[in-house]
Amino acid sequence: MADQTTSELNALFAGPPETELPADIMGELQSMLRLHGIPPQELFYKWESYSMKMGSDDTKLDLPTVRAFKKDIQENLERELRGKPHARNVEMRGATGATPRKHNSNADVFGVLDGLVPSTPKPGSTSRVNGSSNKRRAGPETPMSGADQSSSTSSARRTPLQPPSGSTNGLRSSSFADRPNPGQILETLNGQIESPEPPIAPSAEPRVKLMANTDLKKFSYRPMAMHLSEASEVLDDRIDEFAALIQAHHSLPDTAFGNPASQSTNEIIAVGRIASDQLDSKLNAASLVLETSRRMGAGLRIPLRVDSVPAFEFFPGQIVALKGVNASGDYFSVNEILEVPLLPVPASNPATLDLHIERLNGGPDVMHDGDAAPLNLLLGSGPYTADDSLDFEPFHALCKEASDKFVDVLILTGPLLDLEHPLVATGDFDLPSDLDIDPDTVNLTTVFRHLIAAPLRQLAEAVPSITIIIIPSVRDAISKHVSWPQEPLPRKELGLPKQARLVSNPVTISLNEMIIGVSALDALSELRQEEVIGPNPKTPNMLARLPRYLLEQRHFYPLFPPVSRERLPKTGVDSGLATGAMLEPSYLKLGEWLNVRPDILITPSALPCFIKVVESVLVVNPGHLSKRKAAGTYGRLTVFPPKASADERAESKMVGHKVFERARVDIIKI
Repeated sequence: MADQTTSELNALFAGPPETELPADIMGELQSMLRLHGIPPQELFYKWESYSMKMGSDDTKLDLPTVRAFKKDIQENLERELRGKPHARNVEMRGATGATPRKHNSNADVFGVLDGLVPSTPKPGSTSRVNGSSNKRRAGPETPMSGADQSSSTSSARRTPLQPPSGSTNGLRSSSFADRPNPGQILETLNGQIESPEPPIAPSAEPRVKLMANTDLKKFSYRPMAMHLSEASEVLDDRIDEFAALIQAHHSLPDTAFGNPASQSTNEIIAVGRIASDQLDSKLNAASLVLETSRRMGAGLRIPLRVDSVPAFEFFPGQIVALKGVNASGDYFSVNEILEVPLLPVPASNPATLDLHIERLNGGPDVMHDGDAAPLNLLLGSGPYTADDSLDFEPFHALCKEASDKFVDVLILTGPLLDLEHPLVATGDFDLPSDLDIDPDTVNLTTVFRHLIAAPLRQLAEAVPSITIIIIPSVRDAISKHVSWPQEPLPRKELGLPKQARLVSNPVTISLNEMIIGVSALDALSELRQEEVIGPNPKTPNMLARLPRYLLEQRHFYPLFPPVSRERLPKTGVDSGLATGAMLEPSYLKLGEWLNVRPDILITPSALPCFIKVVESVLVVNPGHLSKRKAAGTYGRLTVFPPKASADERAESKMVGHKVFERARVDIIKI
């Protein structure tokens, strides 16, 4: 047993080219396993969460780091134990009266004393977002004590948008200006393609034609109004649709399919959804069950035995086709896993490609020599500021980069104003004193207009031809649509420039000839947490295997049910609970891919940033622009114009886009 644990720890924690951990590090890891009674896989998940929290891409597994990791786990455990009785006491006190604020707060709990008692205004004129502004109070100034004067002076020196002391759960990020290696390229695809020099001036007209391949109106449904019958029909229909696809792809007769829950010695093909027999535990090979549709198996679940299968890759919600028998009636023994067909690759005819090349050149009336200049895109994913401030310095740096390089397209995925940001969650921060704002009307829309929309307006003035695409997140504080799939952000009162295009989450768009799929929901890290793989997986590389799940299942988020909030990495808010996926099962069909797979799939994730070509799809995880207490990364794409051969033009053949061959992609530190 000890040897098995050691081998598992080596497999999980030993980074290449090393295959074994040093003895001292192995001893510390084994000590943590014994102390907390957890398996190696769960310890590895905690290590990934700790690495993300520290905000360092190069966190090394050395002895000091392991001991700090061990201390962090112990502190989290102690904090949880202390918080349980505290939560009960707060609940009991809440029955008789409101919980008072901290001692250093100048406002009453609900603002009932506003205008009734004199207030102590702070030096400088700042607007409090939580509504306790000094501008609307006209009472006489109260003399300050020495402690009050010290506190007020400290507050006056504080940089605008900085939090009061102790309001960020102990996080202290280093100065953004002192970040190491800004502009460093971390990963590149097609490095042999030289990055061209930026143009000397922006284009007179937009060089892209943007079209949403998704009916955005369908996303404006009423959230939190789910009927169980509707949800079950959607889940059932998905199984039946895949059964028809698999039957056509493998040319199978109707008699080849059967009910896996019925006892029979005949080999059949069963199509269903992978699920677990335990709702509160991670999926494993022993807990696999197959959930059938009402048409194919009366909606029954049957345990699976996969001992005879040399390789498998499963996750909850995955639609699979399995060949096997149920001789005993107790379980379905799998002999073979049938391949699920992929959607076709996108293609265009030569005449359509010529129109897009003409647009890249500036239009039919523009004279040009040689090939058209490549299309330049920047990819940014929220959060856009560190946990201890709302200065949005990384966001300003990204907008400056787009302005300096005169980029054609800027794609921003939420969250823009993050619900999980400690300061946004509490509302306890100051807006800059130079803003002309009525304190009585300050709300989150006002904050967004001044902190997010203002830099975008400046960018649009500098580069009028730019196209800014904004995809919301369920963590966006200004979005009233709390479910995924999610409608676009409301443009009204946000103060965004006309170049900004607000789309849904997820969305499939066309940029000239390219088909681009984008989702702000982190499906990859949740798939990584929930998947169970056999000893010889078909795709050993994790970062290539996870996007393949999306391609095979033809969906932006094929996982069902989603990972519970308690099992997601802790956030900076007081409760520590993440927002989670917030799925609306009745409308999951809005997350499907319908006709073709995308040329480019943008999947922002907490996993390490990466660029992969999977089944002719260019998959990009640009990383988060800002981590909790460190600067993050963004993506840059340089896409050269498509070309059609003489034979393809003569015969008007459809030409595959093959963006992965003609695009240079870089992941860059902001």
